[in-house]
Amino acid sequence: MGTEASMQHVVVMRHGDRWDDAEPLWTAGAERPWDPPLTEGGRDRAYCVGRRLRRELGFPIHRAFVSPFLRCAETAAEVVTALCAVDHDDDLRRLAGETVSVDPARVKVSIEYGLCEIFSTKGIRVDRIPKDGEWSFNISELEAMMPTGTVDRTVECVDEKLPKWGEATREARARYVRVLQSLADKYPNENLLLVTHGKGVRAVISAFLPDVMVYVVEYCAYSHQQRRISFNSDNKFTAGNFEVVPDDLETGIRFRLTSELKSVE
Repeated sequence: MGTEASMQHVVVMRHGDRWDDAEPLWTAGAERPWDPPLTEGGRDRAYCVGRRLRRELGFPIHRAFVSPFLRCAETAAEVVTALCAVDHDDDLRRLAGETVSVDPARVKVSIEYGLCEIFSTKGIRVDRIPKDGEWSFNISELEAMMPTGTVDRTVECVDEKLPKWGEATREARARYVRVLQSLADKYPNENLLLVTHGKGVRAVISAFLPDVMVYVVEYCAYSHQQRRISFNSDNKFTAGNFEVVPDDLETGIRFRLTSELKSVE
């Protein structure tokens, strides 16, 4: 039987600028201090990065998977709008505060619990933990933020609930990589965008580029991973290992080669 080889791409992106970083006093009166929205600048940045992805990646994004935290959902809404914009004039309309015309067939969106923040005080400050212990997410409200027609409600989450509180950092790192691998295997014919948190971007780069130490992941920074996929006539596939595309780390990610760190020592 013959085989057909292709390349699968996965982009892992951090959310945009969070409101509590710009307005630290916001948390004092917030109903959900652990789940801040984006700033207006964060929304604009997310849209601009989405436009960059559409123009410069060289391949289409077919599906987006999103952490249930509000800042990630709002980021995804802007990025997907940019990816689905009908023409370049829509970019000017968005930046002018006008409605953007989208083609919802281009990208499908789903919420994925497995992309959530590290579920411990390593990811969420102790003074922002809900006093009643209730980490509620209204998935319908998050889905309603996405461009009309882009949400795919038939998709089952890789992780159907949040991690247990107190998750260790190493467990969270393994979770991010496991979810990426599971989603890629589930949709081997498609290129994916994962909108998550800074530590998620870090974990993926460290897993697939082990000679690199990441020390900064700016808002809306992203990494680009790819692997070779081969399909046979029965549509079964075999896949190579994911590799980070180093040229696409220059998006607000700062890193050093571990060999450089050893030479400094």
